[in-house]
Amino acid sequence: MADFDLKPLDTKLADAREWLAKEYRGLRTGRATPAILDSVQVSAYGSMMPLKQVGNVSVEDARTLRVTAYDAGIVKDIERAITAANLGLGTSSDGSSVRVSFPELTAERREQLVKLAKQKLEEARTSVRLARDESWKEIQEREREGTLTEDDKFMLKDDLQKRVDKANEELEKAFEAKESEMSS
Repeated sequence: MADFDLKPLDTKLADAREWLAKEYRGLRTGRATPAILDSVQVSAYGSMMPLKQVGNVSVEDARTLRVTAYDAGIVKDIERAITAANLGLGTSSDGSSVRVSFPELTAERREQLVKLAKQKLEEARTSVRLARDESWKEIQEREREGTLTEDDKFMLKDDLQKRVDKANEELEKAFEAKESEMSS
């Protein structure tokens, strides 16, 4: 096969998978998962800081997380930041740490979350399609320039499609796993 590098495509496909996984970690299910607090920013020491930098997050039980502040003076700031993040979680403070409780998911909320998960899946698929189209255009351009033969072009197209299909399959599996996690 001709000298054509599909590594940029592979990178974009991997980026789409990683993005979807990150988005799904932030979707709240009925279970307590520390990853849901990854996006929380705490106003402490005169600046906004990620929650991880000002406290330790641990799982207390299936429906409760405990955030232990490194500095007891900012416990109220942590509690305020978690509430302000509007994640649908309950918070209570005992002076040195914040308990974060995950309420039971209602059927309606589950439905909304599955819809949201589907939207995220579609966004990831769109980025896969764009990456595929970009690579295909480049392959066609190289053929027009004469640096690729027609046979090479079609072999590359097959290889390209196999990689895209595999990526879409992995995205679909991630969605199915998240969907089943939300319904259990």
